[in-house]
Amino acid sequence: MAPEYAMNGVVSMKADVFSFGVLLLEIVSGRKNSSCYDEERPLNLVGHAWQLWKEGKASELMEAALDGPCPENELLRCIHVGLLCVQDQAVDRPTMADVVSMLRNESEFLPAPKQPAFFISVAAEEQQGSENKSENHCSINDVTISVMKAR
Repeated sequence: MAPEYAMNGVVSMKADVFSFGVLLLEIVSGRKNSSCYDEERPLNLVGHAWQLWKEGKASELMEAALDGPCPENELLRCIHVGLLCVQDQAVDRPTMADVVSMLRNESEFLPAPKQPAFFISVAAEEQQGSENKSENHCSINDVTISVMKAR
């Protein structure tokens, strides 16, 4: 879900671009965005891809099954385009026409991606929140929140 929609309820022309970028990273990596992929930091797939990109280790993101039949430079280009699509600000994201052009034309210059939106997972916040919640609230399945008060 694009950050401008999640935070403000604003639907932009680039919301689909954001979703496409997440999908592209999921396909290349063979992983879901909703899981945690770093032991040291609570990073989702987008955050993990961003960290590997900044460290120059983007090829580590690739699904092992894609290693043989796909050229590595094409997969790195897909990761690059995926990161351009998930940039925090909608104005920084390419249009879908630009994305198609970037994927079709290997000689087209790709700008450096900026920090993606939501790249820190909420898992750590949820974990901290559940510790606090267990002290003040009672819920068997974390679907409801009940405050226990004596009469």
